[in-house]
Amino acid sequence: MPPVFWTGKLSLRMKWLANINCLLAWMTGNARDTAAMKKRMKLGYEGACSDHVTRYDELGLEQYTKIATNLLEGVDLRGKEVLDVGCGTGILSLLALKQGAAKLTCGDLSEYMLGQCRKKITAQGFTEERVDFRQLDAESLTDGGKSFDAVISGMLIGLVPNQEKVVAEMARVLRPKGILAISTHGPDYFWEASDATFRAIPKRYVIGYRIEYWPRKGTEIRRMLAQAGLVNVQTQRVTWEDGFENGGKAYDFFAAVSASWWNTKLPPDKIEEISKKTRDYFEHNRVTQITHDVILAYGRKP
Repeated sequence: MPPVFWTGKLSLRMKWLANINCLLAWMTGNARDTAAMKKRMKLGYEGACSDHVTRYDELGLEQYTKIATNLLEGVDLRGKEVLDVGCGTGILSLLALKQGAAKLTCGDLSEYMLGQCRKKITAQGFTEERVDFRQLDAESLTDGGKSFDAVISGMLIGLVPNQEKVVAEMARVLRPKGILAISTHGPDYFWEASDATFRAIPKRYVIGYRIEYWPRKGTEIRRMLAQAGLVNVQTQRVTWEDGFENGGKAYDFFAAVSASWWNTKLPPDKIEEISKKTRDYFEHNRVTQITHDVILAYGRKP
């Protein structure tokens, strides 16, 4: 089950308010309804409640390419059959192909993101003989005994409720001696933008809602990999800060890469108004800095 309380950094006041809300969500059962959580996340990344996600690559390509490059540095994918779990628009997938993956399966729960991945990779000249695209749930990856030499995943674990189950699935589909390489959200990831958004959104719409986001420390990620039966488990923490010209541009970046999935909890006729209010808050309060806090984790199947 997902943690009851907020697992990342926030200002003291916002963390206090968030955790009261998390407790209410647990007491009412909202924080235990993981199927509903996954559905809301999926809807967000399919652009069901806003078009923010359509700017994912336009505004986030540089940052997520940096994460992907750091993740695969020193990982030998040459000649290997690889699965990318939560492939998104294909940033990590494309890098794996360029580094010599012989066969790649790109999987994502969101049909929209998977479609963007397909467009990007086919435009680079990679054919179906080398790349396969599948809509899949990270909690139930493959059937029929399908396995891979390597499983990679970029910034997915912090956005799924049953994190241990997802890591266990990734380990399950690895062949003996296969490698798992994942990046995920550290405790300080995007904390400034999260804090500002919590302050700006009218609280009456989110009472009893435990937002679907669970950043974790490196020690916790290492425990998950070891618990899944992997050996030679290692983690590395990579942090940096991005400065934006103004708060509006910081908000646009945050809304695009997060897909503003929490809009699924807002009244449809209020989403545009609340999004504008939140953007105005970023601008007025000069929220121009966003922290990246990334955990890179590796393990090998015995």
